[in-house]
Amino acid sequence: MNFDFSDDQKLLKEQVRKFLTDKCSYAVPRRILDSDEPYAKEVWKGLVEMGLTGTAIPEAYGGLGLGALELCVIAEELGRAVAPVPFSSSVYLASEAIKLFGTEKQKQTWLPKLASGEIIGTFAISEGLHAPSAHNTRTSFAGGKVNGVKTPVADGDIADVAVVVVNAGGKDKVSLAIVDLKGAGVSREVLRTLDPTRSHAAVTFKDAPAELMDSAGDGWSQVSRILDGAAVLFAFEQVGGAEAALEMARDYSLERYAFGRQIGSYQAIKHKLADIYVKKELAKSNAYFGAMMLNDEGSELPEAAAASRIAGNDAYVFAAQESLQTHGGIGYTWEANTQFHYRRAKLLALAVGASVQWKEKLVQRLEAKNAA
Repeated sequence: MNFDFSDDQKLLKEQVRKFLTDKCSYAVPRRILDSDEPYAKEVWKGLVEMGLTGTAIPEAYGGLGLGALELCVIAEELGRAVAPVPFSSSVYLASEAIKLFGTEKQKQTWLPKLASGEIIGTFAISEGLHAPSAHNTRTSFAGGKVNGVKTPVADGDIADVAVVVVNAGGKDKVSLAIVDLKGAGVSREVLRTLDPTRSHAAVTFKDAPAELMDSAGDGWSQVSRILDGAAVLFAFEQVGGAEAALEMARDYSLERYAFGRQIGSYQAIKHKLADIYVKKELAKSNAYFGAMMLNDEGSELPEAAAASRIAGNDAYVFAAQESLQTHGGIGYTWEANTQFHYRRAKLLALAVGASVQWKEKLVQRLEAKNAA
């Protein structure tokens, strides 16, 4: 069984890496961190011009008509560059949600605009500190209107359209609704997070006009499928970030001398770098299996997505922390670039649910599978 990417996918990966190397050095996230800019518009424009925002959108709706594997290789490079762009919100979540569960009219209306980068999308599910579920979704849909508060919403301050998880009436009756965030009844408040290079907001809906998506079947199963797909793609971002953090630590350990020796020659530093590598490779293997299941819509996608998410969280946070430790005191300064991976690792670890939530999902899914 071949788990490797094809030559065309590797070429795409190289092209994305070259673009991000040229246009998204660490100076770019530093600029966003030091300013009020919500994202790097020039980097986003470049990704749009390359057609990457329409990667997995069918050609009939203005996209490239490629698949999940192409999105995975793009995600890995975005993670490596800690790119400050709304790609995950608009592409992994909003576009995929509409592609999978939108009505034909909704697909024709929104997908071409998302593919062309004319608009930015996001996915609104969280309503506070508790883990979202069908039982505690309070944002309501009735009479074509949405009422409630979603917080935090990634890129909620800049997005033009949102796919919102709503209670459509009745106990645990969850559905998906599309809301034009530029329309009436929507207000937004920017939130501060550990990683300001990825903006977030609290979005309040007060009789905001909305349109239900195709709700045939269980709405929460649709939400779970969207989150599973995003979990795999975020895992690739985390693998890319972990590799970059490892390389940063390795390079510094070869340049920095202490007591007349490269610090990389000391066993303690060697162990740190080796431990990062082991966790990164474990995350990579899980991400590759998740990619295969996502691309083929395999029956093991729920378990593979959860495993990818858990391993990705663990690897990236560990790599960012150990890279910072390897740099010593200078790693804690504002001038050091180690902070970008630390900030992004912590943020991504919560992006579509924390590890504890995904561990619980994995156990539940394995139990259900074994009981079947």
